Amino acid sequence: MQEKGLHVLEFHKIRQQLMNHAASSLGKEKAGALLPANDLEEADRWQQETFEAADILRLRGHAPFGGLTDIRASLKRAKIGGVLSAQECMSTAGVLYAGRQMKQFILDLVEDEVLEIPYSEEKALMIEALTDLEKKINQCVDDNGEILDHASDLLRSLRQQLRTLESRVRQKLESIIRSSSAQKMLSDAIITIRNDRFVIPVKQEYRSSYGGIVHDQSSSGATLFIEPQAVVDLNNSLQQARVKEKQEIERILRELSEAIAAQADIILNNTDVLGALDFMFTKARYAKSIKASRPVLNDKGYMNMVKARHPLLDPDEVVANDILLGDAFSTIVITGPNTGGKTVTLKTIGLCTLMAQSGLQVPAAEGCEMSVFDSVYADIGDEQSIEQSLSTFSSHMVNIVDILKKANNRSLVLFDELGAGTDPQEGAALAISILDEVYGRGATVVATTHYPELKAYGYNRDGVVNASVEFNVETLSPTYRLLIGVPGRSNAFEISRRLGLSEHVIEYARSNMNAESNEVDTMIASLEESKKAAEAEANEAEQFRKDAEALHKELQKQIQEFNEQRDRLFEEAEKKAAERLEEAKNEAEEVIRHLRKLQKEQHASVKEHELIDAKKRLEEAQPVFAKSASQKKKEKPKADHTLKPGDEVKVLSFGQKGILLEKSGGKEWHVQIGILKMKVKESDLQYMSRPKPVTEKPLATIKGKDYHVSLELDLRGERFENAISRVEKYLDDAVLAGYPRVSIIHGKGTGVLRKGVQELLQNHRSVKNTRFGEAGEGGSGVTIVELK
Repeated sequence: MQEKGLHVLEFHKIRQQLMNHAASSLGKEKAGALLPANDLEEADRWQQETFEAADILRLRGHAPFGGLTDIRASLKRAKIGGVLSAQECMSTAGVLYAGRQMKQFILDLVEDEVLEIPYSEEKALMIEALTDLEKKINQCVDDNGEILDHASDLLRSLRQQLRTLESRVRQKLESIIRSSSAQKMLSDAIITIRNDRFVIPVKQEYRSSYGGIVHDQSSSGATLFIEPQAVVDLNNSLQQARVKEKQEIERILRELSEAIAAQADIILNNTDVLGALDFMFTKARYAKSIKASRPVLNDKGYMNMVKARHPLLDPDEVVANDILLGDAFSTIVITGPNTGGKTVTLKTIGLCTLMAQSGLQVPAAEGCEMSVFDSVYADIGDEQSIEQSLSTFSSHMVNIVDILKKANNRSLVLFDELGAGTDPQEGAALAISILDEVYGRGATVVATTHYPELKAYGYNRDGVVNASVEFNVETLSPTYRLLIGVPGRSNAFEISRRLGLSEHVIEYARSNMNAESNEVDTMIASLEESKKAAEAEANEAEQFRKDAEALHKELQKQIQEFNEQRDRLFEEAEKKAAERLEEAKNEAEEVIRHLRKLQKEQHASVKEHELIDAKKRLEEAQPVFAKSASQKKKEKPKADHTLKPGDEVKVLSFGQKGILLEKSGGKEWHVQIGILKMKVKESDLQYMSRPKPVTEKPLATIKGKDYHVSLELDLRGERFENAISRVEKYLDDAVLAGYPRVSIIHGKGTGVLRKGVQELLQNHRSVKNTRFGEAGEGGSGVTIVELK
C-alpha cells in the first residue's frame, strides 16, 4: 500500500483515533502501526476478529484486560541474567493474571455456546496459565511494587529488628528534644533524617552541647543537623540491619528473576497474544464509537456503500450517502461547483476502503460491500483554493505521472479537481485523456472536476457514470447528498435570482449562452427531479416491504405460540385427567377394603351411617372436571320439579349449594348461600333436594344426606369449650349431609375463638382445606371449610 496515499487520505488520523480505545500500550502499539492488507483472505480474517470482539462487547459489555502492560523488555533482560526490580516482577504477575482471566473469560463464552468466536478461542488456547509463578510473585511483592515482609523468614526477622531499633532511636531522641534545655538549644523540637540517619536540628552556638556527628546544616548556617553521641551506636546498628535487608531483598528479586527467566518464552507468547486480543477489542470499541458496521469484502472491485459517512466527521452531523461502484460502471466523475462536498465524498470512499482492508468496520449501514485493492492512489489537493499557481499544477502532475506508472486492474485511483490549475480547455482535455488511460488499465476510478466539458464524458463511454453533489438553491448551500447518474450543473442563475439580481439581466445572460448549454442544464435539472422522485418512491416501497415482512414474522410468531400453548394445554389436561382417574381408582379400592373389613369384624352387620359414609366416599371418588363457560351456560335446572321456599338448590354460576328463601318477581329467587343472601335468576338454579318434614321425634335418628343441615354455623357469643364441641358435631353433620363446603362464623373479637377453630379444623379428619372469607363473605370473621 502506497504510504503517500495513506497520508493524503489522512489514514494516520484514523490510527490516532483507534489508539485512544486501546486498553494497554500493547494495543496502542498495534493500532499505531496498522496498515491495510491487500489480500482478501487476510482482510476478511481481520474483519471476523473485529466482529467477534464487537459481539463479545455487545453481550458482556467489557473484556478483562486488568494488569496487562508491556513487559517484553523486562523479559529479555531476565533471559540474559538480569535482576528485575520489584515493580517489574509485579508487572509480570499482572500479565500472568490478565492472561489467566482473559483465557477463562473467552472459554466460558465458548462453553456456554452463546457465541461462535473461533478466532478468539484460538488465541485464548494459546495462552498458558502459569499459576504457580504468579502466586510466587504475589507472595513476595505487593500491589505497590514493594517486597513483603513474609517474602522470606530472614526478611521478616530483619524488618522486625529494624522496627525495634528505629523505635529505640526515636525514643532516645524524643527524650532529648523534650528536655528542659532543648527549647533553647534546638531550632525546632523535631526528629529528622539526614544520610539515612536520625538527627535533630541544633542551633550553631550549641553544637558542642550534644556531641556526636554533624551530618548537614541549613542554608543560613544557623542550624546544624547533629546525630547525638547517645544514638550513634543505635544508628550504626540500624544501618547494618538496613544493609542486610537490602541484601535479602536483592536475593529474593534474583530468585524471582530466575523463575521468570525460566518461563520467559511462555510469558512473552502470552504477552503477544494478549496484545493481539487487546487490538481486536480496540477495533471493536472504535467501531462502536463511530457507529460502524462490518462490510462484506470481495476482490472484484465492487463497492456498494449504504449510507456511508466520512469517519473523521461528527457522525451526528455528517450527511450519509449511498455509493455504488464496480458493477455497471467502474469510473465515477463527480462534477459541479466548489464547496459542494465532492472532496469529502472522495475521501469517504478512500478511507472506508482503507479501513475495510485494515480489519476496521466502516461507518455505514449494515450490508455494506467493499472491495480489496492492492493499492489505493490519491491525488487530492486543496479544493478551497481560489487561485492555483503553476507550481501547484506541476506538483499534481508529478503525482499523476507516478500513479499512471503503477496503476493496474487491482488499484483504486482517486483524483480531486483533475486538470485544475491550468487553462480550462487544456485542463479538460488533459483530464479526459488521463481518465481514459486509467480506465484502460482496468483501475477503479473516482474523480472530481468542475469542468463542464466532463459532463458529457459519462454519456460517451461505457463503464463511466456522472455524479454530482446536490445544491439547495433555496438556502444557497450544498446538501452534501451524492446524486449518481446526474451530472453537476451551474447554479449561477438561480443563486443570482435568489440574491436579488434583476430578471432581465439574468435572461440577457441566458440568451448569451448557446442553445446546447441551455439544453444540457435543462436535461440535468430534469434528471435531478426524476431521481428525487424515484428515490422517494423506492424508499416508500422499501418501507412497505419492511412493514409487510415485520407483520408476516409477527403472525408466524403468534401462530407458533398458539400451537405451542394448545399442545401444552392438551398435555396438562391429559395429565390431570390421568391423575384424577388414578385418585378415584385408589379411593374406590380403599372404600371396598374398608367395607370388607367392617363385614369381617362385625359379621355383615354394617350400620346405616357407615354405609352412607362409604357411599359418599364413592361418590366423591368419581373425578370431576371443570366445565367451560359454554358448558355452564348449557346446564339447566331440573324441569320435573317446581321450586319452592326451603328447597336446597345449586347455583350453577357459582357452583355452590343454597336454600331458597322466597321468590322475587317472576323469574328470580332470594337464595341463602352460607352467610350470603343474594338474588339469583331461576334459570341459574338447579333443584337438589327438599328437607323432609319431622312428624314425631324418634328415639334415635341417623342424619343422612336428606337431613337438612345449615350451610353455616354461627358461634358468636359462645363460650370457647361449647363452641369447639359445636364445631365437631356440625362437621360430622355436614359430612353426612354431603356438603362440599360450609361456613363457620366465629367473628373477629380477640381472636381466641378464631385460633381455636383454625387449630381444630387443621387436624380434623373430614376437612380438606380451609380459608378465611372474602370481603363479601365476612372477611377474617368467617372460615370457609372445604370438606372431603
